[in-house]
Amino acid sequence: MGRKLPIGIDGFEKIRTNNFYYVDKTMFIAELLQNWGEVNLFTRPRRFGKSLNMSMLKCFFEIGCDKTLFDGLKISQEKELCENYMGKFPVVSISLKSVDGRNYQEACAALRRVIGNEALRFYCLLKSDELLPGEKEMYSALVCVEAGKFTMADEMLVDSLRTLSQLLAKHYGRKVILLIDEYDVPLDKAFQAGYYDEMVALIRGLFSNVLKTNDYLQFAVLTGCLRISKESIFTGLNNLKVHTITDARYDEYFGFTDADVDEILKFYGLFSFKEVIRNWYDGYLFGRTSVYCPWDVINYCDELLADAQAQPKNYWANTSGNGMVQRFIGKADKSTKDEIERLLDGESIVKSVKQELTYKEMDDSIDNLWSVLFSTGYLTQRGRASGDELALAIPNKEIRKLFIDLVRDWFKGTSRADLSKIERFCKAFPNGDAGLIEEMMHDYLWNSISVRDTAVRKNMKENFYHGMVLGLLQSRGDWLIQSNAELGEGYSDISVCTPDKVGIVIELKYAENGRLDNACAEALTQIEERKYAVGLKRRGMKKIIKYGMAFCEKECMVAMEKD
Repeated sequence: MGRKLPIGIDGFEKIRTNNFYYVDKTMFIAELLQNWGEVNLFTRPRRFGKSLNMSMLKCFFEIGCDKTLFDGLKISQEKELCENYMGKFPVVSISLKSVDGRNYQEACAALRRVIGNEALRFYCLLKSDELLPGEKEMYSALVCVEAGKFTMADEMLVDSLRTLSQLLAKHYGRKVILLIDEYDVPLDKAFQAGYYDEMVALIRGLFSNVLKTNDYLQFAVLTGCLRISKESIFTGLNNLKVHTITDARYDEYFGFTDADVDEILKFYGLFSFKEVIRNWYDGYLFGRTSVYCPWDVINYCDELLADAQAQPKNYWANTSGNGMVQRFIGKADKSTKDEIERLLDGESIVKSVKQELTYKEMDDSIDNLWSVLFSTGYLTQRGRASGDELALAIPNKEIRKLFIDLVRDWFKGTSRADLSKIERFCKAFPNGDAGLIEEMMHDYLWNSISVRDTAVRKNMKENFYHGMVLGLLQSRGDWLIQSNAELGEGYSDISVCTPDKVGIVIELKYAENGRLDNACAEALTQIEERKYAVGLKRRGMKKIIKYGMAFCEKECMVAMEKD
C-alpha cells in the first residue's frame, strides 16, 4: 500500500506509524543542539511545518520515546548524538493556538486547560519517591478539576510551567525541555477581542517565570508567526535566540525545498506538474533558501492523485482570516495603492522592515503593516537593500490571486459606500451616456488598484476590469445582471435586463498596445457577430444598447451603439 499524504496532520508519531509520507526534517535536531541556545524562538508563517517540527522534537527527546520512529531518517545516522540525547529528557510540550476567548476570563480558562492537560500526562508525580508531600500538593493544584474545569488559581497559573519543570526535574533527575508552539496566538486573539493588556501581563509573567533563570530548564523552543517585542512579553529575557525568516540558519527546516518537492512529485508520479506547483506555491525566501508552502503542495498533490485535471487553488490563503491584508488595503493612500499595483505587476518594492513589534503597534502606520505582511507570509523578500530595508514581493500566483480578490472586495465596498455616485454610474448605462460612463470609470480606476502586469495573460487582465464593472452594476438589485452567460451565439461578458425593458450588453477588452479605440471597435464587432442583441430581444427587451469598453492600466474608453 502506498504512503498517504498527511493532509492536516501535524503529529510526528501519527505520521510515522500510519504510513504517511514524511519529508525528512530531522537534521533540525542536530542543528538545534549544535547551535545551543537556552531559549530559542522560531518565527515562520502559518502552515509551514512549525507544529510538526515541535512534535518531532518531543518524540526525539522525551523519556520513554519510541526510538523506532526515527529509523531510516537522517538523524539516525548521527549515532553519538542519538546516544546522548534521544529519549533522555522530560519534555513539557504545549500549543497555545487554542487559547482564545470572548474575554480575559475565558482565555485564562483556556490556558488553564492547555497547561492542566499537559500536567496530567505526568500523573506519576503523585507517587514519586523523589518529591516531598508539599511538592505533590503543588502538582495536585496544577491538575485539580471541578465541574470539568481546571481550577488552579491565577498565582499558580502564572507559575505553572516553572512549577511543572521543577517537579519533573526532581523526579527524573534530568533538566526539562520546554516546547511552546504558537506562542503569539493568545496575544493576537486578545488584541482582536479587547483584553490585550491583561493577556500581555499574564503571558509575560508565565514566560518570565519559566524561561528566565530557571535552573530546571535544559532548553526551550518557541514558535509563532510574529516576533513580539521584548518590551511586550520578553522583558529581561537575555537568553533568547530569535530565528526569523531572514536568517540563513535553519532556513531549510520550515517549508519544502526544491529538492523536497522533487522527491514528492517523483514518488507519486506527478513530476509533470512541477512547473505549475512552482508558479503557484514556491517563491518564498527563508534566509538563502527558496521555499514552497508545504500545506499547498500536499493538498494540491492529493487532489491531483484523485483528478489529474484538478486546478491549483488558494489552499493556504483559505485556512484562516485575511483581515491583516484587508486592513492594509483599506488604509492605503494613493502612494501605497501604486505600490500595491507594482507588487501585483510582479515587481519588488523596497521597504524598511521591523521584525519586532507589539500588536498595538501594527496599526500605528502603514509601514508597520508592510512588516507584518512580510512576517506572516503574504510578502517575501527578494534581497536586502541596506540595513533593515528589504526588497519585498508577492511570492507566487496563490498570494497574488488572494490580493486581487481582496482588492476587488475592497473596491466593491468603498465604491458602494457613495450611493449617489454609483447611482449616477448605473443610470448612465440605460441612458446611453457613454461619456459619463467613461469619465466615472476613469475616476474609479484612478482611485483604485489595477492590474497591468505584462506577465499576465490578456484574458486575466480583462477579468480584473470585468470584476470591477460587474461589482458596480450589481448595486442595482432590481436589474437582472448576468456575467459570462450564454446570449445569442456566444457568451457575453455582461448582460443587463432592466424593468423598463432596456437590454444592455457590455463587452470588455484589454488594449495591450494602448490603442483603446481599436479595442472598443473590436468589442462592438464581437457583440454584432455573435448576435448578443438578438439574445436580449428574445428575452423581451424592447431597447438594446451595446457597449464596448476598453482598458489599459488606468485608462478607459467607452463606445456605444443602439439597436
